[in-house]
Amino acid sequence: MKLGLLIYGSLDALSGGYLYDRMLVDYLRAQGDTVEIISLPWRNYAAHLTDIFWFRLPKNLDILIQDELNHPSLIRANRGKHRYPIISLVHHLRCSERRPKWQNDFYRVIEKKYLRSVDGFIFNSRTTQRTVRRVLENRGVESSKPEVVAFPPTDRFGEAIPEDEIIERAKQQEFRILFLGNVIERKGLHTLLEALGQIGNLPCRLDVIGSLTADPAYAKAIQDQISTNHLSSFIFLHNSLNNESLQQLLRQAHILCVPSSYEGFGIVYLEGMGFGLPAIGTTAGAAGEIITNGETGFLIEPNDSAALASCISQLASNRDLLTRLSLAARTRALRQPKWTETAGKIREFLLSVIASRAMTKQLPHSNEIASSGRGPSSQ
Repeated sequence: MKLGLLIYGSLDALSGGYLYDRMLVDYLRAQGDTVEIISLPWRNYAAHLTDIFWFRLPKNLDILIQDELNHPSLIRANRGKHRYPIISLVHHLRCSERRPKWQNDFYRVIEKKYLRSVDGFIFNSRTTQRTVRRVLENRGVESSKPEVVAFPPTDRFGEAIPEDEIIERAKQQEFRILFLGNVIERKGLHTLLEALGQIGNLPCRLDVIGSLTADPAYAKAIQDQISTNHLSSFIFLHNSLNNESLQQLLRQAHILCVPSSYEGFGIVYLEGMGFGLPAIGTTAGAAGEIITNGETGFLIEPNDSAALASCISQLASNRDLLTRLSLAARTRALRQPKWTETAGKIREFLLSVIASRAMTKQLPHSNEIASSGRGPSSQ
């Protein structure tokens, strides 16, 4: 099978969506498939819209996967001449993020045009699937386009840590909070800082792990917020870390707190749960598919710093509650599919789409694809 994956920037970018894309590519190549990475440069949204005047899709593929993030660049290219199916990999829609209504109305028009231009979908969550169906006005009925929901896995760090380690960690006096995500406004770090400012004399430590260059203006505002509110004695900004350093901080933390204004899935919550970390997220987006409020963590409304302060205080002051939620979080992580299951499900879906197109439109290699269930493979 010869595939293309179309993304913005580098596949090595540090985010849950790019991790998902990167692991899918690694899996497909391990199966003997050829995967060509087609990269468009990162710019602002208006500049991406100008790509419609020059960008054309590559030729000689069996199927093309497009990260939906690239939608403004593709609404014209997808209408061009190509003989292979186009599948959109949707992590979340831009128009579902929290911003002024007039802006989201504009983004929705563009995304709707894009979503109608593709032949099928890979969704990372049921929430994302429902959101796309609403935008396409298919509410309450099955989409006429082929689709698959392939949940992100949690096993990039190996097995979950032992229960006895979680129990012993809960006894440590200093309460350690971990924020894991790029320092951008959507991830809600400012809400977490506001909450910590409201708690008072809690002996705690906050480790922030994530790129400080993804949104330099916001990162500067966060640094100013820390300085102005005299929080620098217990808040540490680490920027991005390698896996070994990241795992060390995950093992040392008591909770994971990422109060995003919207998450299409939130793989970071599950990764934290593998280390026995109750997760605090928000009710916006798909965090509720992962976090059971009061059992494996807490769900708050976006930007509700008072509710967040209350959740943190409960877990810090009641270590029996912390232990119970920590062990439940670990159990939840163990239920998540492994990466081979997720990627294998996607690969089977792609092969079925190729076979269906070959039979209906008599594409090259249709006999081979229909009889063997595989596309042509090469290195």
